[in-house]
Amino acid sequence: MRFSPSIFLPFLPSLVSAWYPPTLQGYNLVWYDQFEGNSATSPNTGRWNIINGKLNVNHELETYSSSTQTVQVSGGYTLQIVPWRQQNGNGDWISGRIESTYTFTPQAGKKTVAQADIRFGSNPTNTKAGIWPAFWLLGNELRTGGSWPSCGELDILETINGDLRGYGTLHCGTMPGGPCNEPTGRGGNVAIPNQDWHTWKIEWDRTSGDWWTSKITWYLDGVKFHEVSGQSLNDWTAFDKISNKPLFFILNVAVGGDWPGYPNSNTKDGYGSMMEVGYVAHYVSN
Repeated sequence: MRFSPSIFLPFLPSLVSAWYPPTLQGYNLVWYDQFEGNSATSPNTGRWNIINGKLNVNHELETYSSSTQTVQVSGGYTLQIVPWRQQNGNGDWISGRIESTYTFTPQAGKKTVAQADIRFGSNPTNTKAGIWPAFWLLGNELRTGGSWPSCGELDILETINGDLRGYGTLHCGTMPGGPCNEPTGRGGNVAIPNQDWHTWKIEWDRTSGDWWTSKITWYLDGVKFHEVSGQSLNDWTAFDKISNKPLFFILNVAVGGDWPGYPNSNTKDGYGSMMEVGYVAHYVSN
């Protein structure tokens, strides 16, 4: 595909000063990225692995590219992940995915929060068939010889096809079935008011000291929409993997696949179908 340079002028956010993760009362900010840098440059590769190639999962269409056409810092302290339709007649797409080099383990006796502010591109929702943005976590065990879903996966936000509904899902255990009912997972969902900025958060509460009463809760703009406890999962090994083992962040925009289905002739690409991220942050209670 030949790209016109004028197409790739960054879609700048309305804020031009640095986004700093908000103060959470009773919590310490442990790690964050506010995506500082010049427009049309890559995110910090000391903090993020920028994925290249086709992962061949979920029958998705996209090939991930580390090009700033698909993954870039905006120059306005945001990250932009942008899907593009390839003009080769084969229905191919390129898009972006980054995975944090940073890992964290929810602390025993504490509350732990993972959080980001995210908005979606301004293309009409009915022109986003097949577009699948996500903010999620995987067990670091997958990087060291482990397998999915036993490594654990926590989807903090997924949305598909432009629908204004966010999904939070836990994947764990074995497949098919198992404690997380794979491949479906244990999930909840919530209406998204609009495509503008919203805060997506997941919180581990391990203050009880007992895995059975520990819980993991999903929030949109501070309002709970899904929760899983040790008791409701009823599987110590699976709960331990997602509450007491290292996890890493992932931000990506997939295209097509088993869940959303595939783009159609109305699907638009580019900045209007992007996912934009103001910051990613990890907090631990005092």
